[in-house]
Amino acid sequence: MNPQRLAVSTAFFCQGFAFAALITRIPAIQDQFGFSEGGLAMILAAVPIVAGVGSVLAGLLAVRFHSAVVLRVCALIVAGGLVAVGAATTSGSFPGLLVALALMGFGLGSVDATMNMQGIGVQALVGRSVMASFHAWWSLATILGAVAASVAAATTLSLLGFFATVAVVLVPVGLIASMRFVRSHEADEAAPDPLAASAAVPWRPLLVFGFAVVLAFIIDSSVSNWSALDLTDVLGATESVAALAYAAYALFMLIGRTFADRLVGRRGVQWLITAGGVLAAAGLIVVALAPSAIVAIAGFAIIGLGISPVLPMAFVAASHHDPGHTGIAVARVNVGNYIGFVIGAPLVGLIGEFSSLRVGFAVLVVAAVGIAVTARSFD
Repeated sequence: MNPQRLAVSTAFFCQGFAFAALITRIPAIQDQFGFSEGGLAMILAAVPIVAGVGSVLAGLLAVRFHSAVVLRVCALIVAGGLVAVGAATTSGSFPGLLVALALMGFGLGSVDATMNMQGIGVQALVGRSVMASFHAWWSLATILGAVAASVAAATTLSLLGFFATVAVVLVPVGLIASMRFVRSHEADEAAPDPLAASAAVPWRPLLVFGFAVVLAFIIDSSVSNWSALDLTDVLGATESVAALAYAAYALFMLIGRTFADRLVGRRGVQWLITAGGVLAAAGLIVVALAPSAIVAIAGFAIIGLGISPVLPMAFVAASHHDPGHTGIAVARVNVGNYIGFVIGAPLVGLIGEFSSLRVGFAVLVVAAVGIAVTARSFD
């Protein structure tokens, strides 16, 4: 494998592992502080907002200092934020938790921006599309991170001990990989500037792709933040079993992304997005009606398979409206990522506060159907 491609793949892997390690241990954080679903929803809603700020700021810093440098530094912020969350939870410090989650959110957003810039730089070097492979590495890492969290939850290891162990492993791996990051100008021409004005890249045709991404990430953030709690609070599963819900979701998302390109060639992108939306809706219904943890885990797997092609196919569709290959179209569509997270992170929890988490996941069927409705525009 090209050394730059391997280095950027490693960055995606480290980001995915850290993210999964955090979100699969949310039940432990809730138990420590005694949060209600509504209270936890409000805290989680702030994380993607801070992440959006980190993404925009990282884009500005990359222009001056280069994305390779910003990515290297911000990856350390992610690791530090993860350890800080563990320390605050173990000590029971609520102010410390808020600061730690803000730090983690900022780091995740800034790394998300700069690692995608690096990915575009690698594409320019190899002369063909490889972005899907980077996101596949991220999906693989989330599976392993969720499994690691499941194992840790079944032991006496504290949350601080688990997060510190993750950081100790990821930091040196990430630093070694960063030595081979792309330093060509293509990586920074893709700086995420969603407000950039460019006559050559029209807004109107991108809105539908951005809308599909918003809907997908409403579902994704809901699963990320509430799947484990659904299993522990609604179905009575242990934390160790609950962590497997996100692992199943991520595994089937990886499977879906692995075969998405082949299915587009055989059936077309419209068929793929339509089928994905229908599958996601079916999975959400399974989760809402699940009589046991194993059925719910299967439902989350179906959801992951369903929404797996939306983001990469939206980027591909957007790129067709960017004749200069500036990356502006992709950056604009990627804004849907953060909008979806801001909406989705608290949504299920707020519904759960007044009704139940089952109803919260059932409401998301509307978003899944919406994805299927947008499929026609992808052609």
